[in-house]
Amino acid sequence: MTLDSKHANATVRSEINVTPLVDVCLVLLVVFMVVAPILNAGVKVDLPRTAKPPALPGDQSQVAVSIAADGGVYVRSQRVADSDLSRFLAAIQVAELDQEVIVRADRRLGYERVSEVLAILSEAGFKRVGLVTERR
Repeated sequence: MTLDSKHANATVRSEINVTPLVDVCLVLLVVFMVVAPILNAGVKVDLPRTAKPPALPGDQSQVAVSIAADGGVYVRSQRVADSDLSRFLAAIQVAELDQEVIVRADRRLGYERVSEVLAILSEAGFKRVGLVTERR
């Protein structure tokens, strides 16, 4: 509120100052632009594209399995050797019963490598496995 000094009776004016609101909104926009790529942290994988990919629940307790373009397998952003993958996944299954697994496989991979990892997940006892894709 300010006093209008032009008039002799000096009436009180009530105006909304939007400058601080715009400043806060711009700061929030920058924060979200910086944080958004970090939220999708993990292994850099070029996902296959589909017309209508299913929505993923935002549950952080899911076991994320990523298969990079070179065929390397990462479980929760930790690289796991092929010889240890079955034991590693079985240990997670025992420790965290009935976990959901999301598989992020690079689009350049052959179907054979993806099916090998899916078979290992099945042998380890995981029942709920989803494949992540991007929208076309």
